[in-house]
Amino acid sequence: MGKRIQEEIIKSIFFIFALISVFTTFGIIFVLLFETIQFFKEVSIIRFLTEKEWTPLFAVKKFGIWPLLSGTFLTSLIAILISFPMGLSIAIFVSEYMPFKLKAIIKPIIEILASIPTVVYGYFALLFVTPLLKKIIPSISGFNALSPGIVLGIMIIPTVASISEDSLSLIPRSLREASYALGATKLETVFKVVLPAASSGILSAVILGFSRAIGETMIVTIAAGQRPILTLNPLIPIETITAYIVQVSLGDTPTGSLEYKTIFAVGMVLFSITFTFNIISHNLRMKFIKSFKL
Repeated sequence: MGKRIQEEIIKSIFFIFALISVFTTFGIIFVLLFETIQFFKEVSIIRFLTEKEWTPLFAVKKFGIWPLLSGTFLTSLIAILISFPMGLSIAIFVSEYMPFKLKAIIKPIIEILASIPTVVYGYFALLFVTPLLKKIIPSISGFNALSPGIVLGIMIIPTVASISEDSLSLIPRSLREASYALGATKLETVFKVVLPAASSGILSAVILGFSRAIGETMIVTIAAGQRPILTLNPLIPIETITAYIVQVSLGDTPTGSLEYKTIFAVGMVLFSITFTFNIISHNLRMKFIKSFKL
């Protein structure tokens, strides 16, 4: 009887913790929605979606979200172009070629990259990667999209590699053995059998990594600059949604002002984008796991 009571108590504690996380999420959504609605009472949503300039802190105020979106997606796209080939290559090597004992050592080391504070990555981008790029591309600005994009890519390599490796490991051994029985080599089996079978899991890893890059704050705040320009040129300063939120949150903008409310409007856009990508990634991953669940 005593053990049953203990189990019920532990179960109740876990349930309370689960409720706290749910209520916290709904609280965040409520605050974002409320403040966003207040913002759109003063600024037309048509202006927000159609104007091509973002200058809410200037004398002449423009509220077009597109410069912030272009900067956000530009750095994130660079990041995924860096992280996807490297992360997938690591995942293939760890899953298909590395001995099991060595895998148990190497995989945690790779994932250590995810635990490095992002502010460290930010100064790495500004003080090391940018000067290095300037030697290769003299015309590049001191603040630019390319440098933080590259470092963002390095930062999300563990995410892409770990989830991709998990997906490859879930592929049944029988598929590999069938391929070998038909005369395929190890390389042919990996690229023509294992990778296609794990494609939805790998796509899930890419989407989750992309979502992680979109929501990153410190790297782009430190190294990308604070110039909201609608551009696809990675060599000039840009501003992302997260960097703008940091800029306004420094305390110079009066609380409750229209300028202050802009951070909730752009925050709602950022939340919607990352939430959508996370849901897509989760559904793809669950679909992949169910398809190979024995």
